[in-house]
Amino acid sequence: MRRLAFLLFIAVGLIAPATAGAIDRTVSVSATVERQVPNDAAEVHFSVSKERPGRAAALRIVAVRTQAVIAASQRIPGVGAGDVTTGSISVRRVERGKRPIYRASEGVTVVTHSPEAAGDLIAAGVAAGATSTRGPRFFVSDRETAYNAALVEALEKAKAKAGLLAAAAGATLGPAITIVESGAITPVEGTRGAAAAPKAEDAPAPPVKPGRSTVEATVAATFALE
Repeated sequence: MRRLAFLLFIAVGLIAPATAGAIDRTVSVSATVERQVPNDAAEVHFSVSKERPGRAAALRIVAVRTQAVIAASQRIPGVGAGDVTTGSISVRRVERGKRPIYRASEGVTVVTHSPEAAGDLIAAGVAAGATSTRGPRFFVSDRETAYNAALVEALEKAKAKAGLLAAAAGATLGPAITIVESGAITPVEGTRGAAAAPKAEDAPAPPVKPGRSTVEATVAATFALE
C-alpha cells in the first residue's frame, strides 16, 4: 500500500511540470509603425534690442517696440490670446570707446496654428521693430493624439504577427500578458534656423513650408499560446 502511494506521488510529480509548461507557452513579438503627420503649428522667436547712453532710455524704446511686435503678431491668422509669450528682459553696459552705453533687450515667442502664415508672422514682427528672429519651428500641436494613433496601430501589427507565429506552431493565440511601448515624434522637414532680421522696409514675407513630422511607435508584447 505504501509502495502504491509512493508511485502515485511520483506520477503526479511528473505530470505537474508538463501541465505547467503548457500553461507557460508564450510568443513574444515587436512591431514598429511610422506615420507622417502634417505639422499644424509654427513657433517664431523675436528679439528686440536697442542701445542708448542711459539705461532707462534703452529700456523705454525696447518696451515700446516689444509691444508693437506683440500687437503685430496677434493680427496674424492662427495666433490666439495665449500664443504670445515674452521672454527674458536684460539691460547691460556695453563699452563703446570712452563713453559707456547700455543695451536693453527683450524676447517674444509666438505660436501660430496656421503654419503657412509663419512667413507673414516674421515679416510683421520685423516691420514692428524686432531686431532678430529665430525660426519658424514647425511641429504637431496635438502630439499625444498623433502618438496614440501610431501606438494602437503598432499593437495591432504586433498582434497580427503573433497570430501568424501561433498558427505556424499549431497553437491558438491567447491574450496579451505584457505590453511595452516606446516611440518619438521627429520633425523631418520645414525647420529654419536663426537669422538676423533685415530692415523693416526690406522685410517681405519669406516663403515657408510647414512640412511633416515622423511619428514612431514601437510595441513589444508577449502573448499566451493556447
